[in-house]
Amino acid sequence: MRILFFNYEYPPLGGGAGNATYYLLKEYAKIPDLKVDLVTSSIDAEYHREKMGGNISIHRLPIGKNRNNLHFQSQKEMLTYLFKAYFFSRKLIKENEYDLSHSFFTFPCGLISLFLKWQKKIPFIVSLRGSDVPGYNERFALLYFFLKPLSRLIWKKSLAVIANSQGLKDLALKTNPKQKIGVICNGIDTDQFNGGSSTPIMGVELPPDKFIITTGASRITARKGIKYLLEAMAKLLPEYSNVHLKLMGEGDEKENLEKMSKELGIEKNVEFVGRVPREDTAPFYREANIFVLPSFNEGMSNAMLEALASGLPLIATDTGGTKELLEDGKNGFIIQMKNSEDIAEKIKRLIDNPELRQKMAEESRKKALEMSWEKVAENYLDIYRKIQCHPELVEGSN
Repeated sequence: MRILFFNYEYPPLGGGAGNATYYLLKEYAKIPDLKVDLVTSSIDAEYHREKMGGNISIHRLPIGKNRNNLHFQSQKEMLTYLFKAYFFSRKLIKENEYDLSHSFFTFPCGLISLFLKWQKKIPFIVSLRGSDVPGYNERFALLYFFLKPLSRLIWKKSLAVIANSQGLKDLALKTNPKQKIGVICNGIDTDQFNGGSSTPIMGVELPPDKFIITTGASRITARKGIKYLLEAMAKLLPEYSNVHLKLMGEGDEKENLEKMSKELGIEKNVEFVGRVPREDTAPFYREANIFVLPSFNEGMSNAMLEALASGLPLIATDTGGTKELLEDGKNGFIIQMKNSEDIAEKIKRLIDNPELRQKMAEESRKKALEMSWEKVAENYLDIYRKIQCHPELVEGSN
């Protein structure tokens, strides 16, 4: 079986969707009779071809990427990817025979798959990742208005539409209530991410009296709601001077948040770590006491999954895949959206109750062990095989 895979994001570019693609291909590399060509973006002005195992080829196409902002892809860059990936894939099709194409994101990738189905009769599936679903990101409100009809068409012509959480599926159904949509949640590498607080980073032992909050490794955008976490920090610090917040990642909101932390007078307790390569993020979770994500919207947060596997109590808004990962009162707390008072109150409860923190940490790790990228890969492979042999049996086929 041979798959043509599209995702304009792939590490070090992008966030959760890129990382999910990496872990999925890592599992596919273990299956010799499955061959995959991933068409993605380059971080420079050159084309690069990489190999993973003996059966996975990664094609990086130059899209005019700015190296100073690897986490955020502009509309211009996505349009460049759309055209370059489409014409490049036509060359690949001349060299190889593909059973199907698999697109992460409805736009721009799903549109490429749609063109190839019309022109080359290649069936395709679409994985919904978040911002490609109308209503997910306020920043794209006007764009969604124009893209909704095209979204419906791409989903209708696909043989399967797969959301990465029940919450994202529910949101997608608002665009087309009749669309069949399956759910395959993200997995987690429980070997790389595991428990053990106060782990030294780069040989430096952290002071044991620090209470460290992490938001995980993710893009720093307005949608993450970090401004409300900063406001919560300002409320906590007069009573809890040992609380520290560490923010990994880059993004278009970083500069505003740095300015805000200074205006609130909390800059000594807030550290902007910057971009951390995925393979180096685990120690930052291990040193933390809790994980907080006051996001306005998520699909299935990879950062939350990593925190779960690292054995951290979770504090998060009820959005996207939160319900699949966080049971309120058991392994963390649900917080109200855009409410710094509620964030501060939930953090305070965990600071004051180390026994509760430990219990919640154990529950998080236990839940993480039930999830794996191997299982995610198996679920997708099942869909691939059904398309290859019996396309009419695929859940979400149209």
